[in-house]
Amino acid sequence: MNSFIEKITLLFADRMLRNRLLFVLGVLVVFRVLAAVPIPGINAAQLQLFFNNNQFFGLLNLFSGGGLANLSIVLLGVGPYITASIILQLLTMMIPRLKQLYQEEGELGRKRFSQYTRLLTLPVAFLQGISFLLILQREGVLPNLSAFQFATSLLVIIAGSLLLMWLGELISEFGLGNGVSVIIFAGIVASLPQTASQAIFSFSSAQIPLYLGFLVATIAIVAAVVVVTEAERPVPVTYAKRVRGMKIFGGQSTYLPLRLNQAGVIPIIFALSLLLIPQMVATFFSTSSSAWLAHASTFVLHGLQNLGVYGTVYFVLVFLFTYFYTAVTFDPHQIAENLQKNGAFIPGVRPGNSTTEYLGKVITRITFVGALFLGFVAVLPIIAQSITGITTLTLGGTALLIVVSVILDLARRIDAQISIREY
Repeated sequence: MNSFIEKITLLFADRMLRNRLLFVLGVLVVFRVLAAVPIPGINAAQLQLFFNNNQFFGLLNLFSGGGLANLSIVLLGVGPYITASIILQLLTMMIPRLKQLYQEEGELGRKRFSQYTRLLTLPVAFLQGISFLLILQREGVLPNLSAFQFATSLLVIIAGSLLLMWLGELISEFGLGNGVSVIIFAGIVASLPQTASQAIFSFSSAQIPLYLGFLVATIAIVAAVVVVTEAERPVPVTYAKRVRGMKIFGGQSTYLPLRLNQAGVIPIIFALSLLLIPQMVATFFSTSSSAWLAHASTFVLHGLQNLGVYGTVYFVLVFLFTYFYTAVTFDPHQIAENLQKNGAFIPGVRPGNSTTEYLGKVITRITFVGALFLGFVAVLPIIAQSITGITTLTLGGTALLIVVSVILDLARRIDAQISIREY
C-alpha cells in the first residue's frame, strides 16, 4: 500500500508524467465534445428504434465512443483506422516487403508502415461513410438528402474519423498508452452512467440473485484477465564468458519473459471489426431490387443473429487473430539472432535454428492458452445471454476485457516511466 501511494505521489510530482496525463485528459475532453455534436436533421425517435432493432450497431458504437448513438460528426469512430490496420497486417503475411518494413527496419520502417495505414484509412472511411448514410436514409433516421447535402455529410464524417485517428496518434506520441485503445476505453467509460441508470431503474427484488451472480462473474473475469495478461513464461538465458584483456565479461544468467497473451486486446478489436463488415454489407443489400442478392443478405443476417453461429464465428476469429497478431509482433528467428550476436544462449539448446525452433514451440504453446482464454471471455456474455435472455449482456464481456486490458497497459507504462525517473 505504501508503495502504491509513493508511486501516485511520484506520478503527480514528475512534471513529464503529469503533463502526459493532462494531455491525454485534454484530448479525451475534445473527443467527448465531438461525440456530442450531431449531424443535422436526425429523427431521434427513429434512431432509437433503429438501435433497438440492430444489435450489432451497438458494437460499432463501441468503436465510435458513443458517437454513433448520437449520429455525431465522429460516428465512424476509429473503425476505418482499425480496418485499414487489419488489412495491412494481413498483407504482411503475403508481401515480404511489408513484413520486412514492419519487423526488421526499426523505427523508420514502422513510421512508413503507419503512414501506409493512414493513407488506407481514407478510402476505407469513404466506403464506410457512404454505407452508413445510405442505410440511415433507408431506415428513416436521416431525411432524403440532396446530392450536395449527402456529399457534405460524407465529408464531415470522414473528416471526423480522420480527426479521431490523429487524436489517437497524438495520445500515443505525447500521452500514455495506445491512442486508439484509449479512445475506445473512453467511449466505454462514458457509457457506464447510462448503463448503470438503466440497471437501477429496471431493478426488481426478484432479480437480486441474477444481479449478484453477474457481480461475482464480473469480479472473477476481471481477476482472470489480470492474471492472464500479467502471466509470463520465463525462458532461461545464459551469457557466455568472454575475456578482454585482463577482465572477464559475461557468465551471467537471466531469463527471456514471454507473455502468455502477447497480443493483448487487439484480437478482440480485430475480430469485432471483421464481424461487422458482412453484417453491414448484408444490411445494406437486404432490400436490394435483385431477388438473389436480397435473399443472400437476409440469409447472412439471420445466420449472424443466431447466437450459436455468431458465438462460434466470434470465438474462432478471436482465436485465429491471437495467433496471427502474435506471429506479426513476435519473430523467434530475429530473437534467436539477437541472442547469438550478444553471446547468449538458452541452456540445452544450440544457438541458431535450434533456438528459433525452441522459441517457436514455446510461443505456440503459451499462445494456445491465451487464445482460448480470450475467445472464452469474448463469447461468455453470449453464453450468459442465451441462458438468461438479457440482451444487454452482449457488449459486457468485450467492453470489460478492453477496459481491464487498457488500464493494465496504462499502469505498466506509468510504472515504466516512474522507474526511468528513479534511475
